[in-house]
Amino acid sequence: MTRVLVVDDEPQIVRALVINLKARHYEVDAAHDGTSALELAAARHPDVVLLDLGLPDMDGTEVIRGLRGWTKVPIIVLSARQTSDEKVQALDAGADDYVTKPFGMDELLARLRAAVRRGAPVGPESESAIVATDTFTVDLAAKRVTREGKDIRLTPTEWHLLEVMVRNSGRLVSQKQLLQEVWGPAYGTESNYLRVYMAQLRRKLELDPSAPRHFVTEPGMGYRFEL
Repeated sequence: MTRVLVVDDEPQIVRALVINLKARHYEVDAAHDGTSALELAAARHPDVVLLDLGLPDMDGTEVIRGLRGWTKVPIIVLSARQTSDEKVQALDAGADDYVTKPFGMDELLARLRAAVRRGAPVGPESESAIVATDTFTVDLAAKRVTREGKDIRLTPTEWHLLEVMVRNSGRLVSQKQLLQEVWGPAYGTESNYLRVYMAQLRRKLELDPSAPRHFVTEPGMGYRFEL
């Protein structure tokens, strides 16, 4: 069974999450502060963490950094904080996704299932090198993109950006992470680079670049690749 660690200091939210998760056959542990969360994570090794940022003893981003020191467990932030800066800080600290309170349970459960799938261990042989959408196909091993059976020519920068997005399929990737992975560690604030190259990818690969289905912008935070 999939084990979920719920970290929140609001008893009614913890209770609602525990009831809904157990009803869907998840094993659930709950912590009401950051210290207990880190101790439980080390002892119980959850498959995914649902984490509130506003904890009584430390900020949630400290918990994320503490977890990232030893584990790649998927972390979904649940928070009433809505400013872009705070969301970006959580993502840059190592969170995998961000859900703003109040949230719909169905959406949260869908995000949780996606996070668990991404966090499942795979070997090099079992990891798929072919990613197919209804519009185009990406061959990560061959570094090749096809659409309607025809090769699509991408520049090296376009390919690198596409590769990072595809390898993080379904996950919100912050602007800073994309910039540093594609352009290098000295880059972190040049969001205009991303706008230009993302527009180029959409023109080449989306059916309707003005209403992108696969390269989704999360305003103020980053981008998400959806199949």
